[in-house]
Order: sequence, then structure tokens, then C-alpha cells
Amino acid sequence: MSSKLMHVGIDDTDSLNGRCTTHIAYKIVNHILQNRLGEFVDYPLLIRLNPNVPWKTRGNGAVCLRLKSDNYTRIVDYVTKYVEINSALDSGANPGVAILAGKSVPEMIQEFGRRAMYDILSLEKAKKIARKFVNIEYFLYGNGQGLIGALAAIGTQLWGDHTFEAISYRLVENCNGTRKIDPSNVICISNKTYPNTFNNYDFTHNRVLVAPHGPDPVFCGIRGENPEIVVSALDMIKPEEELDGYMVFRSNQGTNMHLLNELDFGEIKPHMSGFSVCRISKNPTIIHGGHVIFEVEDDCGESIAAAVYEPTGITNIASMLRIGDTVEIGFGVRDATSKHQIVLNIEYLSVIRLEQTFSLSNPVCEGCKRRMKSEGKNKGFQCESCGYRNRTGQKIRIAEERDLKVGLYIPSPRSHRHLTKPSHRYDLTKSLLANVPRAKLNGSWISSL
Repeated sequence: MSSKLMHVGIDDTDSLNGRCTTHIAYKIVNHILQNRLGEFVDYPLLIRLNPNVPWKTRGNGAVCLRLKSDNYTRIVDYVTKYVEINSALDSGANPGVAILAGKSVPEMIQEFGRRAMYDILSLEKAKKIARKFVNIEYFLYGNGQGLIGALAAIGTQLWGDHTFEAISYRLVENCNGTRKIDPSNVICISNKTYPNTFNNYDFTHNRVLVAPHGPDPVFCGIRGENPEIVVSALDMIKPEEELDGYMVFRSNQGTNMHLLNELDFGEIKPHMSGFSVCRISKNPTIIHGGHVIFEVEDDCGESIAAAVYEPTGITNIASMLRIGDTVEIGFGVRDATSKHQIVLNIEYLSVIRLEQTFSLSNPVCEGCKRRMKSEGKNKGFQCESCGYRNRTGQKIRIAEERDLKVGLYIPSPRSHRHLTKPSHRYDLTKSLLANVPRAKLNGSWISSL
């Protein structure tokens, strides 16, 4: 039997009470390798989908495994049974598995993957697309909502910008215990490997960023620009507990992939993500909690409220915006409530052009050159020094110096989502051409310790 290229998408196996889709992928990959069932043609993909989906568990991540195998049926049977047994079905998980056989990914599925980055997609839409192709099998558990992410992960091939993450996993018996990570080791990683790794440690708030806090099996994850650097950095963690192993994923984390779609304000819907080049149409207001609210207007004349929240660390920048300033904003759309209208939650702010602002001042006395005093509305001005009166005088406009500078402003690391592009990565964006083989897997991309 000739080898088939298989694309295996998996999503929604976890819940807030535990389990993890990347861990299931790690276990499945280990089984395939140890039993020599197939050859992987790409790193496992960790695809973060639209982070504004309200029913997501944590990072809204789906996985895709791409491999060549002449054991198609055995792999399908193992994957589906493993997902069913090891998903958090009893606490709200709704897994979906999609398996595409064939060298190329149909354009319709690629488009589905692109749209899943910034929009809300329906399960019925996912089923309809999957049924169009005879070389796709899919399997649903619970209500099967995970099919959306599974299909989107297959459609996302990461021929554009991408990063890598080495994720280490805990033994089952340790999953409810506290992760013990020495902050000094994480600081050392940052100092030695930056900018080739990122978001390891928040130096502003003295906070470790590489480890989650819940009962899931992830011990920690190191994100960076290539497989070698993330594996070497992972070795520097020196965990104080025995681990199960680790695996390297190729990912869209740190790429802003969810913010690449330009949206007109008239077409946005709750929970969408995107960007817009627009103008400030209402000056910022600082509200309770230190958050900043203002309004923006697009080229079609549509206005909408926008918010920058205090934890982002860029509220001082937002507060200096003025009517007429041109900005590019990346945002997620917060749904309206009984108390609030739809709001754009700002994820980055790029100041493109600053409007000249003016202050109003009383005119100067022609005789003694001192600032005159107003005598009341439409009554003119009088010099308190020499008594000179100017009945027809008007306030004069004086151009102001703007403290705000043109440039890009992004939140502090503690407010970064998985997809947020750190400032230094704007100079590190990479791509793979569609007609070039994917990155060759290095020898240390997976380890069962």
C-alpha cells in the first residue's frame, strides 16, 4: 500500500477543570513514532484561533498533525479512540477530529481556517464543508463543537509568519500540584536567548510567564523563533519535579494573525477581531479603574467606541490622543450589554498622524505687552496693568506641542494574548513559500523523558 499524506486536526478536548489538546497531540505523536506508523512531514501545528470566542476554555488552540503513512486506518482508529477516552467530556469538552487524506489542502478549507482567526463560525458550516470532500472523515464527541477548530487547524498551513513553542508536560499524578519554577532560571533564559525567545518573564511586574496556573498537564512552554532555541531554553528551566516529556510545535503565536483582517465599522459583529485605520472622533476620557475610552471614525463615516484598559500599560498613550489624529488599531469586538454599547477592545495602537492642536489665550495688551483679562462674554478685554480696553478683541489660538509621538504602542507582556506580536518581532517576521518543503524536523523536536 502506498503512503498517504494525512492531515489530522483536533480541538476542544479540554475544559477549565483540566486536560489539554496539545497534550493529547503529544501522546498521539509518541504512539505513532514508537510504533513506526508514519513519518511526520512538519512539526505539529499549534494554531491559536479567534481569542474573542466567548465559549473558549483558555487559549483557543487547535492542533494539526501532518504525516505520511501506509497505516491510515490504524492511525484513524487510534486517534479517535484516544481523543474520546482522554478528553474532558465529563466537564464540558466537545471534541472534534477531522482527517484529510491527500497532498494538498483544498482552498475552501484554507479559507475556513483564515476566517476562524477573526470571526465566529458555526458547527453546521464546518460540517457542510467537510461533507463536500470524499477524502475527509470527521468525528464528533459531546456536541462536536471542536470540529470547527479541527478543520481550521488543517486549513492553516503557516506559510506566512510563524514561531515555535517547546511545551513540557507533567506526569498525571502531579497535575493538581503547584508548578515549582525558579524565577532566576527564567530570567537567565530571557537574558541569554532574547530576542530569539519571547514572553518568558515580565520584568515590569516580576512575573514568570512560561507556566500556566491551572490543573492541566502543561508544565511550561518556551516560545521562540526556531526549534533549536526553544529546546535549549527549555533545558535551562531545571524543573523540580519529574516530567513526562516535551514536544515542539510550529505555531501562529506571537504573529497577530487574528488582527490581519481589515474591518469596516459598519460590518463588525460581536467577538470579531481585526484592524482599522481610522481617526479619533471624540477625545479620550479616563474612567474608573484608569481605563481610557474614546471614539474612532472610519473612512465611511461610521463611529464606534474604543477602549484601552489599564493593565495594558498604554493608557497614558491613549489619553493623549486628540480629535483628528489618524491611528491604526488592532482590536477585538466586545458585545453590547444592558449597560454598555459595542466597544472595540484595543490590542495595539499605531499613531500614524497627529493633528495640530491649539489652546485659546487672551490677547496681549498693545501698550505694556501683558496678557489682558476678559471682561465677560462679548465684552472684550482689559489690561489690569495700564487699564487699556479692547472692546472687539478675540481670544487667540496658540499651537501646542504634542507629547505624543508617531509610532507603534503595544501592551505590556502581562497583557499579551497568545497571538499578540511582541514589538521586537516586527523585525523578525518570517515566511515559507508554498512550493518549498516545510522546515525539516530536527532530532530533538520530541522527547519522552
